[in-house]
Amino acid sequence: MNSSTASSAESESLNRKLPFLLLLFVGSGCAALIYEVVWFQLLGFVIGSSAVSLGVLLGTYMGGMCLGSLLLARMVSARHHPLRVYALLEIGIGVCGVLVLIVVPQVMKIYVAGVGYGLGSILLRGLVCAICLLPPTLLMGATLPAMSRWLETTPRGVSWLGFFYGGNIAGAVFGCLLAGFYLLRVHDMATATGVAAALNVTVAVAALLLAGRAHAREGVRSEPAARRGDKGAGLVYVVIAISGLCALGAEVIWTRLLSLLLGATVYTFSIILAVFLVGLGIGSSVGSIVARSVERPRVALGLCQLFAALGMSWSAYMLFKSVAFWPVNPSLSTDPWVNFQMDLARCFWAILPAPLFWGASFPLALAAVAKPGQDPGGIVGKVYAANTVGAILGALGASVILVGWLGTQKAQQWLIGLSGAGAVLMLLFLFIGWKGVPAPRLLARAVAMLAVAAMTWLLARSVPELPWRLVTYGRYMMTYEDQPAVLFLGEGLNASVAVTELEGGVRSFHVSGKVEASSLPEDMRLQRMLGHIPALLHPNPKSVLIVGCGAGVTAGTFTLYPSVERIVICEIEPLIPQRVAPFFARENYNVVNDPRVEIVYDDARHYVLTTKEKFDIITSDPIHPWVKGAATLYTQEYFEMVKQHLNPGGLVTQWVPLYESNLDVVKSEVATFFSVFTNATIWSNDAQGQGYDTVLLGSVEPLVINVDEAQQRMESAPDVAESLHEVQFWSAAALLATYAGRSTDLAGWLESAEINRDRNLRLQFMAGMASYLYEEGSIHDDMVRYYRFPNDLFEGSQENLEPLRVTLEGRRSKR
Repeated sequence: MNSSTASSAESESLNRKLPFLLLLFVGSGCAALIYEVVWFQLLGFVIGSSAVSLGVLLGTYMGGMCLGSLLLARMVSARHHPLRVYALLEIGIGVCGVLVLIVVPQVMKIYVAGVGYGLGSILLRGLVCAICLLPPTLLMGATLPAMSRWLETTPRGVSWLGFFYGGNIAGAVFGCLLAGFYLLRVHDMATATGVAAALNVTVAVAALLLAGRAHAREGVRSEPAARRGDKGAGLVYVVIAISGLCALGAEVIWTRLLSLLLGATVYTFSIILAVFLVGLGIGSSVGSIVARSVERPRVALGLCQLFAALGMSWSAYMLFKSVAFWPVNPSLSTDPWVNFQMDLARCFWAILPAPLFWGASFPLALAAVAKPGQDPGGIVGKVYAANTVGAILGALGASVILVGWLGTQKAQQWLIGLSGAGAVLMLLFLFIGWKGVPAPRLLARAVAMLAVAAMTWLLARSVPELPWRLVTYGRYMMTYEDQPAVLFLGEGLNASVAVTELEGGVRSFHVSGKVEASSLPEDMRLQRMLGHIPALLHPNPKSVLIVGCGAGVTAGTFTLYPSVERIVICEIEPLIPQRVAPFFARENYNVVNDPRVEIVYDDARHYVLTTKEKFDIITSDPIHPWVKGAATLYTQEYFEMVKQHLNPGGLVTQWVPLYESNLDVVKSEVATFFSVFTNATIWSNDAQGQGYDTVLLGSVEPLVINVDEAQQRMESAPDVAESLHEVQFWSAAALLATYAGRSTDLAGWLESAEINRDRNLRLQFMAGMASYLYEEGSIHDDMVRYYRFPNDLFEGSQENLEPLRVTLEGRRSKR
């Protein structure tokens, strides 16, 4: 057999194996996204969920992949069989993925011992992420360059590299949905990790089997890499970096906006990411086909950046002027799966176009720099690394700088401008070899470039302003009939917030597209109860920790107690204490300016984990548990940490909403709290005689409430009495009459309740399914069926005890 025939047979054998290699990348991508979801959730328990912490986490994750893509070509010889290298990488990823679950708890102990604040804290968070994530992400980043050595740097080979990249993204789409909608919702992080590791092993075994059937020379490159100078390659790397920057920057912004519109549940984030990845995958596949035959891939790459700018402009208009105003009423269906389908449709319509062109940019960039005879691993590694560096800058820049400083409107304008600049850079290649080109043709090319620049400017200028209704009412923006005055609208580092006022003077604080606090009577009662109940029942409170500033009303109640010497407010979003709380200065007694108050800007769980301070009272009024990340403030482990930070005789209060929830969700919240504070009680804040929300009161020691002492403390502090009178509590007995049950009486009610643990965060998945429900009345009625008058809980004089007994017994007789 002559060399030509052998080469043809070898090529045919290679072609038959390429679809199988594509399937391997699908499995690899699926496992990678499962790991990403699990690791981000797991490490969030250690370093917190603030924008800075998430930025450090994302930068480390993507930085590891970037380094891996570069180091493969330098550290692994091209003589090694690419499939065997790929198999070893997959096995290594699986082993590291399992080890992360074991290592993180140990790293947490070291982190807690050494953490502080400022730059040192950020560096320590980066070190924690590096220890946990660099080993597996280095291996992940090396997989595509490793497999690329199976191919040649010909148009056909480059085309298949694009298909591999697209297959990897297709697997990522499935992994994202599998983790978000099934593995973590039904099982836990350990199970999800096990599934991902099993995928790694399966892919590795399949790769080894294929390697065994391939001749050594199929997977080996014996010829040295070509060392041809290419002055234009540097520009290609810059443009693919710009593409990555714009892609991840836009994803951050779109996620922020769509979470307002669709509700910031864990499912919404999965849907947004899946749609984004679908666009990248389709674009990569189409780009791979184009790269096979296009004569000027650099010009095609430039056109992709122009169309991506057009796509971002489309998305800005759709989000601000179109999709947000679709006449969709989320309350029409209580089936979450129906709403998920509508959410998916809106995401596809709003954000799909631009990712198509970002996906196509990768194979076109490969085609733009690849030359025959070069090491495919080195080429892929450089392009992948450049794209990833841009992605890191885009994600960090958008989340930490652009949105917080400029807002989503100007942030999108900057990204459109950058994408247009990338298009202009690539279109410069139209002038390569201009000598001998007729002047009219050169003039036409120059006019085309000016037209691209002008179009980019017009597209950036066309981005509309952020609709205030999107920030204030989110998914219900088209069903709210009120026309409030907007007193403040701001986009902060971690959240978009607003303050509105109705004609009657009622003010509302909005965050995450919903009303979080207001001066309505039922809301004021709840906020005052969270503060006054523990403050009146504690004999001498001196130090207080408030989790979540909100309107500042709860924090303000503690300023009325003369014994209180120190108040710490832990708030993740700086705009809330700085700009929102002053609008409620009358209701919160100007708490932010009280000299006893210290405001800590941090994720509350991270603060409780790392602080050495203990408190007499800890009160927690976080956002609804259906908001992604909030369920970490409702876990058994979090309540254990809170318990450890109570002084002897200390008390803790926890808000539990009955609306936007269902019976199983409320039972889970209550049962989890009761599992730590076994002497806990429930206090009900009703609205028009119906259930609305509740306050859980916990203590380390068994609690006995002396009604006389509570009344005496109230009377000895006129400001306290007036504060309670404003919300219709005319005596201590009236406040204590909100009692609705305790742990011992509710044991039967909570028998089948799911305990919310760090390892599963089951509550955020359960609550996300119930966020459209308003069953507070039936939930409250079901709970109080177990109500019993607590003879051993209250004590005092007959004068104060009898009215309380009559009220509570009367409530029981009505049920």
